[in-house]
Amino acid sequence: MPHLTRVGGPLSATGADRLGLGVPGYAHPLLAPVEWAELLRPGMPVHWAVLNVADGPGARPDPHCLEAAGRLRNAGVRVLGHLDLAHGARPFGDTAAEAQRYADWYRVDGYLLDRCPSDRARLADVRRVAATLETVLDRADGCHLVLGHGTHPDPGYAEVADQLVTFRGRWADYRWSQAAEWTADLPPERFVHLVHGVPRTHLEEAVRIARWQGAGTVFFTDRTPADGLGPAGPAVLSAPPGGEPGQNRPFEALPGYWDEIVSRIGPGVSE
Repeated sequence: MPHLTRVGGPLSATGADRLGLGVPGYAHPLLAPVEWAELLRPGMPVHWAVLNVADGPGARPDPHCLEAAGRLRNAGVRVLGHLDLAHGARPFGDTAAEAQRYADWYRVDGYLLDRCPSDRARLADVRRVAATLETVLDRADGCHLVLGHGTHPDPGYAEVADQLVTFRGRWADYRWSQAAEWTADLPPERFVHLVHGVPRTHLEEAVRIARWQGAGTVFFTDRTPADGLGPAGPAVLSAPPGGEPGQNRPFEALPGYWDEIVSRIGPGVSE
């Protein structure tokens, strides 16, 4: 598959040898304008940001999301479309149709396949989806694919995509987690960790764990699933049908220590 020829190459202007940020999906630009604007600051160590319009691309192009995506691309940040695989229960045709709308409307650079299956029995199905997404984008620079397992999958999934989300969850679980042995054979830029509920006092420890476990892309936040963006938050940030309520809510707003995390893992904050 074309994207496999790019594994080991730079993920962003910061380079693959530097720990960087992957943004799982901020809230709609009208609800989170500060969050989207922060990604445009010079020197931000952002590998990619996920555009999740309405649990997918929505029914029609959203001008606010179109503008946000365009600004990110112009700033050199990869924009990924959000596709929910529902642990393998999502019909293939629905996923392909949503991928096409993301490509047509928002000119995405790739996709995050959220709630991706992790067992070997579903590997062939995910291969089929990945191959289709490569065809949908048909770009000279390939299609950046991130499989959102949230746990360590069967090793065969490493052959399917550019990156695997091998941890997604609470700090209380992350601080005692361990990487699967097979991950040691692959470089850090292949792995993503998304952790919520990380106290400011443990941010340095979280960064150390990511490095020890060989993750090259991370997102740490002090927010939890109980947090929202005000009165409109819970109504807008609903889970997809059959989904885990609030599973993305901690990542839809900036962490309270945003500048600190940027300075720890990137080249510094430009004022």
